[in-house]
Amino acid sequence: MRVVIAEDNVLLQEGLGLLLSTAGFEVVAAVDRVDAFLAAVDEHRPDIALVDIRLPPTFGDEGLRAVRAARRTHPDLPVLVLSQYVERAYAAELLADGRGGVGYLLKDRVSRVDDFLDAMRRVAAGGTAVDPLVISRLVADRRSSRLDGLSPREREVLALMAEGHANGTIAARLHVTERAVHKHVSNIFAKLDLPLDDGSHRRVTAVLAYLGGTGRPSEGRGS
Repeated sequence: MRVVIAEDNVLLQEGLGLLLSTAGFEVVAAVDRVDAFLAAVDEHRPDIALVDIRLPPTFGDEGLRAVRAARRTHPDLPVLVLSQYVERAYAAELLADGRGGVGYLLKDRVSRVDDFLDAMRRVAAGGTAVDPLVISRLVADRRSSRLDGLSPREREVLALMAEGHANGTIAARLHVTERAVHKHVSNIFAKLDLPLDDGSHRRVTAVLAYLGGTGRPSEGRGS
C-alpha cells in the first residue's frame, strides 16, 4: 500500500515513515509543504495520504485545505488527517462530502500502533476513522439533536460507527452478538430516517449526523 506523508515535524515524519514501512506500507513521498504534497499526490497516485492538519507557512488549516484540493483532483484519494488537538468543525468538514475514505486522528493515537495501523487500513479501503476523543467531545458538547431519541446502547453503537468500526468489531467491543449490533444499527437508521438501500452510504450518513452541529474550528494552537 503506497503512502504520501505531509508532516512538517522532521522527527514525527521520519517516525511515521519507519512505522509504516515496518508494517508493510510503501512510503513513496514524505514532504513538509502543501505544494510538495499536491505534487507528490499527482506524481505517485498513492493508495492513501497521511496529512498534518497544520502545515507551513501559517500553521493554520493548510493541511485541511490541501486535502480538499487533492480530493478535487483525485476524488477517490483516501486521506487520514492528524491533529494535535480536538477540532470538531474540521473533523465534520472532512466527512462532509459523504464519500468515505477519510479519517481524523489525534497525534497521540499514533503511539497506539495497532489502532493507528487499523485506522490507516480502514481509510485506505474507503471507510472512516474518527478519533474516540473527538467522538467523546461531541457527546459532551451536544445540546439538542434528533439523535436524542436513540437509546444509550444505540448511542454506543453509533459512536463506534463514527469511529469507523464494522459491526463485527463493534460486537466484540460491546460484548454482544453481531446480530444484536445489526439490530441496533437498523434502529439507528430508522430513527435518523436514513434510506435502506445503500449500506455503505447509510453508514457514512449516520456518521455525518452524529458529527453534525459542531462548533468553531479551532480549540488550541499548534498542530
